[in-house]
Amino acid sequence: MRLDIVDEARRVILQEAEALKKLAQGLDDSFVKAVDILLKTKGRVVLTGVGKSGLICKKIAATLASTGTPAFFLHPADAAHGDLGMVRGDDTVIAVSNSGETAELLNVVPIIKSFGIPVIAVTNNPNSSLAKLADVTLLLHVEKEACPLGLAPTTSTTATLALGDAIAAVLMKLKGFTSQDFAKFHPGGKLGIRLSRVKDLMRTGDEIPAVSPDTALKDVIYEISSKKLGATLVLDGGKLVGIITDGDLRRAFERGVDFSTRAEEIMTKNPKTVEEDVFAEKAIEIMERYKITVLPVVGRDREVRGIIHLHDILGRRIV
Repeated sequence: MRLDIVDEARRVILQEAEALKKLAQGLDDSFVKAVDILLKTKGRVVLTGVGKSGLICKKIAATLASTGTPAFFLHPADAAHGDLGMVRGDDTVIAVSNSGETAELLNVVPIIKSFGIPVIAVTNNPNSSLAKLADVTLLLHVEKEACPLGLAPTTSTTATLALGDAIAAVLMKLKGFTSQDFAKFHPGGKLGIRLSRVKDLMRTGDEIPAVSPDTALKDVIYEISSKKLGATLVLDGGKLVGIITDGDLRRAFERGVDFSTRAEEIMTKNPKTVEEDVFAEKAIEIMERYKITVLPVVGRDREVRGIIHLHDILGRRIV
């Protein structure tokens, strides 16, 4: 019989989804105790595991570290050969093993315990050696791997990853971790740019395309063309009174205006604006809502502080 590829893929995903429901339903006081230990940890959270569990540990450590909880991954085999020196007395260890009988872990966990360091076990076996050694055990409640053979770590690793995300998210809330804090840990890439302040990305000074209300149309066109933002602000005494975009120019010419037409006759009054201290994410939201690509940045009384283009936020600065 020919394998139905889509049906098989759905089976795997749905089986893992069902396992996540059981994981959520199975959370109890042990989770609360584990979170309390982690919240009181003055040092780092050390994730340790072997094989696929080790790979998941690396992701959990990365998520914790980027959301306000210092963490790193330590391979138990390396720990047994000197890297235990990386673990300090004020750290907490999260040891992950689906079976709870991983030899490499069981070699080092008793030593870690002898240092007086709390150990949180993540396992699918409540009666395992690891569970008995740990201060707190978090159970995965996985009945079967989604692998067709029921052998390859699939459902168990998905559940472990979700549990790690849950821990990180709860700690974020308890610590009052804000979007400002998040931005500090994500300075690079598009995410970092979107979480930057508008004032850090906006164009200022001579970069701002600007004309006065009585500027002739021919000079308006020159200003828009020279600053390459597809628009110019219309200022009166340094305060914003309007904006003229390429679209405004096109519509003006369709009405039959000539080059002597003044800026105030074709400008859009009361344009959308943004403040300099908000996140660039807010500027993107405004641009998407009103289908525009440029925003004047203003202070009190509509005094112009700068201008920001969508490409500036996305990191593709126009030059």
